[in-house]
Amino acid sequence: MSSATTVNAPDQCLAPGRVEDSASGARYRKLFDRLPPLQVDEAELLALGRPEGPCDDGSTTGATDASVAAGWPFFGQFIAHDITADRSPIGHRTDPDQIRNFRTPRANLEGVYGAGPIGSPYLYDKDDPAKLLLGEGGHDVPRNHQGIALLGDQRNDVHLFVSQMQVAFIRTHNRIVDALRADGSAEAEVFEEAKRTATWHYQWVILSEFLPLLVGGEIVDQLLDGGWALLRPEEAPYIPFEFADAAYRYGHSQVRDSYRVNRDFGPVPVFPDLMGFGAVPLERTIDWTLQFDIPGNGQAQRAKKIDGTLTNCLISMPRQVTGEEEGSDYSSLANRDLERGQTVGLASGEAIAREMGVEPLSADRIGLAEIGWEHETPLWLYVLKEADALEDGDRLGPVGGRIVAEVLVGIIDSDPESFLSVDRSWTPTLPSRSADRFGIADMLAPPE
Repeated sequence: MSSATTVNAPDQCLAPGRVEDSASGARYRKLFDRLPPLQVDEAELLALGRPEGPCDDGSTTGATDASVAAGWPFFGQFIAHDITADRSPIGHRTDPDQIRNFRTPRANLEGVYGAGPIGSPYLYDKDDPAKLLLGEGGHDVPRNHQGIALLGDQRNDVHLFVSQMQVAFIRTHNRIVDALRADGSAEAEVFEEAKRTATWHYQWVILSEFLPLLVGGEIVDQLLDGGWALLRPEEAPYIPFEFADAAYRYGHSQVRDSYRVNRDFGPVPVFPDLMGFGAVPLERTIDWTLQFDIPGNGQAQRAKKIDGTLTNCLISMPRQVTGEEEGSDYSSLANRDLERGQTVGLASGEAIAREMGVEPLSADRIGLAEIGWEHETPLWLYVLKEADALEDGDRLGPVGGRIVAEVLVGIIDSDPESFLSVDRSWTPTLPSRSADRFGIADMLAPPE
């Protein structure tokens, strides 16, 4: 999560492993490597994320609702876990192409499928290995006798929302298996076809719903037409530190202090009620109609605005979450984000804006000068402030949005097994509530 200590808070990206792969280049590296890093005195930097500091929403005007539904930052986290998974090759494979397939970032539901029925048999039903295993009762992820989740990526048990999202994807896969069998598909082909179908629908949701809401449909369409500005499509895909340690951590600012989990449970605070790494009783299962806007179910809860602040639950996280003494600077997720950016040597948000040909936000719009801040802005905080100043906190601005869009579209576009590579004309085949769009609601809470 946000440091060497596991943090059970909603997060966007795993700490970079800085994996070097001779077949495909460094898996993590800087996008703007010619720009000098922003260096700020540590005490001054960490003052930004302390309680009652400028990143604490309790010290400003308090949390305000965005126009987007509350579930989207958690889907963003699910994607982050997926693309940063680093499953080592099975056995003693040494072929460069095989190594590249494992170490190249992909949006391929690896946390759901692991290494498949043979490589990860504990994820599958031993009596029907084409199907993924669910926990007892079918409402939780599978767990061993000590309550430890059996997953392709343990980070997907970090809190209730992402754990229940894993359950929903497992159910989707198993429904596809049933449908394929009903259609007469050859049994030897059922698992791979079901996996491909689920993965392509997931990629479709990223490109057609998640990213348009987060960065704007214009950027996505431009990239799908080849309009790259930052990345070079001919290169092997990688994850820029500017993405992993700054721009894609926007979701921390979207997290609410409390959530209604289902019609009978909530509102409850994020800590301790939504912490993970334990069995989920039936009465605490997620009602997705409260997290995403689903036709016929009324409006879902809203996410908090992306406004440069975090709710108090993330500014003052409890010791059982962080491993730190309460009141420590590193009990603040904002400080962990700020420190990460400085540790990997990221340039300021203003410097990156200028490099991109974007007019930087003024000091007045950043709003730190009033506390005596004399530096340019750490990229993570700049991305949040840009969203607030230019997009009313509902989506990312031109710097953050471009970085996030190019990385995610690039990962899918460069994957030789994605629908963009195999069949660019493909459209969803699963049932949908809307005649013109398959969306996240149809994957997590499918129509009857």
